[in-house]
Amino acid sequence: MHRQRVIVRTLGAAAAVALAATACGPKSEPAGSASPVASASAAGVSPEASPSSDDKQASPSASPSQSASPSASASASASASASPAVKPIMANGDDSDQVRELQARLKQLKFMSVKPTGFYGTKTTAAVKAFQSRHGLPATGSVDAATWQKLQGASKKPSADELRPPEVNEADAPDPRCMQGRVLCISKESRTLAWMIDGRVVSTMDVRFGSENTPTREGEFSVGWKAKDWTSTIYHTPMPYAMFFSGGQAVHYSADFAARGYNGASHGCVNVRDKGKIAALFDQVKVGDKVVVYW
Repeated sequence: MHRQRVIVRTLGAAAAVALAATACGPKSEPAGSASPVASASAAGVSPEASPSSDDKQASPSASPSQSASPSASASASASASASPAVKPIMANGDDSDQVRELQARLKQLKFMSVKPTGFYGTKTTAAVKAFQSRHGLPATGSVDAATWQKLQGASKKPSADELRPPEVNEADAPDPRCMQGRVLCISKESRTLAWMIDGRVVSTMDVRFGSENTPTREGEFSVGWKAKDWTSTIYHTPMPYAMFFSGGQAVHYSADFAARGYNGASHGCVNVRDKGKIAALFDQVKVGDKVVVYW
């Protein structure tokens, strides 16, 4: 019986590896489900959270006794109404068009240097704190009604080009692990891939990641194998210029990403939408080169 269980487990593990090896392909989901925040959550990453319990009214202690005096209740009620909770309109971890407008306005005022992505991460949090400090507001890093009103008054409504610049996304400052050797340095926050050699950026390109149910893994990996012409055996979708770095997850060109942008998601792979750039990258990258995926 013990031997039979071992055989079953071994066969199950082998089947899982075989499925993972070619599991990537475009996933037709709404933009919300492709959120980097959702990906991070599913992968066990917790982006810096906005205040939650501190924004809520204290609940009266649970007791079967009805001994609380009317005057005490009235006093507590008056205190609560005098100090209402401040609820953030936007906060760290959000992903929306409103966040994109927030980032564009902050960029107008020189509080942000990167292009809008729609994702509220550490850079947006820091920019909001700086804006709040400059204007005498509580530097929470979250956008409440007062902060949003002040920001709208200090900036103009962003144009379409300001919201979605035609150029590629601006790459983050490289992760320290990217500063030595040959590295595919992939930032989930700026949605960019930087090809780096000995700390020098050779090229950059926009990338897209997996959805909530199929997140792209974060960490340090290496290119295990490459395939210029590859098709997923599960989803039957082309994965040209595939560079596999973690099981079935690979960096590869995605026609779906090129057509729909961030309105879709992968099944865990790192999608590139510029075919010319990834074709050149594929020729330069060698098996064994480092891959770093980070927030």
